[in-house]
Amino acid sequence: MNSYEIVDVDDSNRNGFCSCFEDWSDEIREAGTHRLDWYNKMKDRGLGAKIVRDTDGTLCGHIQYIPAEFAPLTSGNYYFIYCIWVHGHKQGIGDRRGSGMGTALLQAAEEDIRSRGADGIAAWGVSIPVWMKASWYKKHGYKSVQKDGMRQLLWKPLKAEIEPPRWLEIKERPPSAEAEGRVIVTSLFSGICPVTNLAYERSKAVADEFGNNVSFSEVNISEPADIEKWGMSDALFVNKTQIVLGPPIAKQKIRKIISKELNKASKNIR
Repeated sequence: MNSYEIVDVDDSNRNGFCSCFEDWSDEIREAGTHRLDWYNKMKDRGLGAKIVRDTDGTLCGHIQYIPAEFAPLTSGNYYFIYCIWVHGHKQGIGDRRGSGMGTALLQAAEEDIRSRGADGIAAWGVSIPVWMKASWYKKHGYKSVQKDGMRQLLWKPLKAEIEPPRWLEIKERPPSAEAEGRVIVTSLFSGICPVTNLAYERSKAVADEFGNNVSFSEVNISEPADIEKWGMSDALFVNKTQIVLGPPIAKQKIRKIISKELNKASKNIR
């Protein structure tokens, strides 16, 4: 018998959900309140969010899934699992992985999505054995339908003869000031994830260090029209160079990338 239960995210537990149960983390605090803002915006727009809670009341993990229109995927009557997370750190409540909580969260989400009349469920995972493993989804009946480097798009149809979705093609590119000998740092963010929110906060702070040579541009990408326009959701660019955001990117690395791009740009005005 399981020693935990699955509950919906509501006003009584949303703070734990929005901090990914890492209230002990300085990085979570540095990431700001963007995830809470995102939750408040999305909770009445089809967001599905569930928490696994231990018998002593400890919040241990969550799953969140959104209608396809809010995902960087082709449209359809399905849901996209953006994240499933069981606390895996030694700090705080400790490592809760390996207890079946992840599977229980996924099963609860699938049951909810079926009840909403969806045609299928999409998710994303990575090929290497780290967080959001594609192989874990495959063990639960998902099939890989598209690969982009280490990233995989996974799909489970809930009705017969339903075509799987595809990643959107990148349509919009951020502005560049390379020809002017300057750098534009562009952050596309929705607020959905502390990791990308942390990249937003850190890149904004580092850009300010360079004065007039570097400008910071933020683009809120949480609306379907914006996602369709850009062909992606959360991302960070230095001029036209896209920066990998996970794991949480350090200020030192951002500073190094900006310096490199600035040196390259300065050659254009010599």
